[in-house]
Amino acid sequence: SAPTLRSGSRHPEGRRLGRTPIMKGFIYILKDGKNKVYIGSTDNLGRRLKHHKRGGTHTTKRMKDFNPVLIQEYETLTEARKIELRLKNFKRRDFIDKIIKDGFIKIKP
Repeated sequence: SAPTLRSGSRHPEGRRLGRTPIMKGFIYILKDGKNKVYIGSTDNLGRRLKHHKRGGTHTTKRMKDFNPVLIQEYETLTEARKIELRLKNFKRRDFIDKIIKDGFIKIKP
């Protein structure tokens, strides 16, 4: 599907553009063999997962053989980031495990 557009944006060189795409966002949960989880968000899932596999993030660098166990798309990266922060603030691991088991994040931004 075509990206949602926002009017009134400018080109980096100062030229006025008709519309600028609003980036979709993703929340992902990675899990390793020791049941450690990492929750993240991005606008480019492929690039971000490659970054993790190369050890580019402190937390996932210490995780061994992790895989994405949940990926959920959102209308905007801002929306995904708000939900990511709420997920990271949960103190109970069983809540995150239930989200993984259900395969869906039911939290609203």
